[in-house]
Amino acid sequence: MHLNPPVVMVFAGNDPTGGAGLQADAQALASMGCHPAPVVTAVTAQDTIGLKMFQAVDVAILIAQARAVLDDMPVAAFKVGMVGNLANLTAIADILAQYPEIPSVIDPVLATDRGDDLTESSLEEAIRSLLCPQATLLTPNSIEARRLVPEADSLEACGQGLVSAGARYVLISGTHERTADVTHLLYGQRRLLERFVYPRLPGRYHGSGCTLAAACAATLAQGLEPVNAIVQSLDYTYQTLRHAWHIGHGQALPDRLFWAREDDSEDPD
Repeated sequence: MHLNPPVVMVFAGNDPTGGAGLQADAQALASMGCHPAPVVTAVTAQDTIGLKMFQAVDVAILIAQARAVLDDMPVAAFKVGMVGNLANLTAIADILAQYPEIPSVIDPVLATDRGDDLTESSLEEAIRSLLCPQATLLTPNSIEARRLVPEADSLEACGQGLVSAGARYVLISGTHERTADVTHLLYGQRRLLERFVYPRLPGRYHGSGCTLAAACAATLAQGLEPVNAIVQSLDYTYQTLRHAWHIGHGQALPDRLFWAREDDSEDPD
């Protein structure tokens, strides 16, 4: 008997480069055996260098998109990326609260890698108070973690603070730190659970955070325990970066279907 793939609902913005946002999520989810159900939260104009402008969708349209799918398909996981504004964030939090049994991966997207804001207003407090309690896994990079817990004096304190805010697990990615290797820190159960160390790759990548969070949602949707889901997702994301495309004039785009290329046996380095 042919089994249907797990459905993962994604709340995120549209990126016309295809490097980040909904297309990045959809590619990662499909690559890892899931069916993406994309809910558009915002429309952006950006390239591989930076953001030009964006417009959040009307909250009524966001809710209608989600309800249409939730009333029709068995959603196995949620993934939240760019929300655009406070109204959309609040609506998403309300939707997640109605399905506490469904795992949720929250990628607290606040700005582009260049530092362009991706929200119409400051959302740090709303993320802590509304989304953290819904999060099976929160996946901030180190910059976002510091913005979410500004009173913290270390990444350790950031991780503990976000767990205290209600997130079951917090994975802080270390790609923005000035270290020889990249160290990702996993917090949960009121302590540091794991350190994951990867060789630092040259260059910068557009959509790496989206890829990681979507991969985590995919593995959770397939029933993996969170730590195992995170390990598989980190390994997958690292490979997408090793095989990244240099298509535009700025950052490279992760190849989320690297395993399907005819020249996959060739070393991209």
